[in-house]
Amino acid sequence: MKRLTSFLFLLSCVAAPLAAQSRANDIPVDQLPASVKQVLEQYVQILRTSKDVDEAATRINDISGGTLVGENGKVTSNTRQFGLKKDFNNIKHYADPLIITRVNASPSNGQGYGKTAIKGMVYKIWIRKKNEAQGMPAPVSIMVPEGHETITTPRLINVGSY
Repeated sequence: MKRLTSFLFLLSCVAAPLAAQSRANDIPVDQLPASVKQVLEQYVQILRTSKDVDEAATRINDISGGTLVGENGKVTSNTRQFGLKKDFNNIKHYADPLIITRVNASPSNGQGYGKTAIKGMVYKIWIRKKNEAQGMPAPVSIMVPEGHETITTPRLINVGSY
């Protein structure tokens, strides 16, 4: 019993700081840059109005980056088959209009491949479900690229959480 108590104490000493760090880079929702919010709204609108996943994949090309796209700048088949498909099928469970519940801003040293690789500030944005009893808010990540020759506008870099 003494070992269990010691283990639980040690675990709580380690877990508490880790949990606190997960919110260390949070910013107030109203400080989300307008250009990033616009990409989020555009993504959700595409999900809600596209007739199928293939149409959605074509329509998000211009706002996608990082590992979501190949070196040709087009959404990869993995993105289409997995993350995008999940978001496309589940967007109906999220509040309309969007309700942003949390924003985390963290620098990234880079994401993506070759000439489409980008680095910059990543905004991880959580949006609320229509009915909060149906589950936790889900995040989507958008990067504001820094120092790239041609990619200068915010890009969606993570999907599949909805």
